[in-house]
Amino acid sequence: MSSGSKRHGLFAALTAFVIAADQASKFAVVSLVPLYERIAVVPGFFNIVHYRNPGGAFGLFSDNAGLWMAGIFILVTLAALGLIIYLYVQTPPEQPVLAAGLSLVLAGAVGNLIDRLRYGQVIDFLDVYIRTWHWPAFNVADSAITIGMIIFAWHVFFKKTL
Repeated sequence: MSSGSKRHGLFAALTAFVIAADQASKFAVVSLVPLYERIAVVPGFFNIVHYRNPGGAFGLFSDNAGLWMAGIFILVTLAALGLIIYLYVQTPPEQPVLAAGLSLVLAGAVGNLIDRLRYGQVIDFLDVYIRTWHWPAFNVADSAITIGMIIFAWHVFFKKTL
């Protein structure tokens, strides 16, 4: 196996793993946690919840999220997927952490896209909070996108090989 094939295989494997973890966790939540229920995991800090987000990241545009908005989110996601794949192809083999970051962003985008296509909205279930202040509920896909974007930003802003 050539180094390029191995590299692409690792990218595909990481992407597939994150998509599978995202979808499995969402399936468990949809199957086991009634909509809008909370299960305290670490009281005062962390709950498992079952929310549906028709909007964008952190619930942006949720109030105005109709069918047309869902279509816009799907189109924007498809464009982003194309950009991520382009950036991955341009990533030198000497930058495997950057490639992994792009894989995380790709997997997260695909995981949330699957939700939008299946449900018309995204399943969110991780609820982190302190007292009455709650971070917007999120999911495995959102976490992957965030970590991947931190890696990407590090590379862009500091031009460092990780």
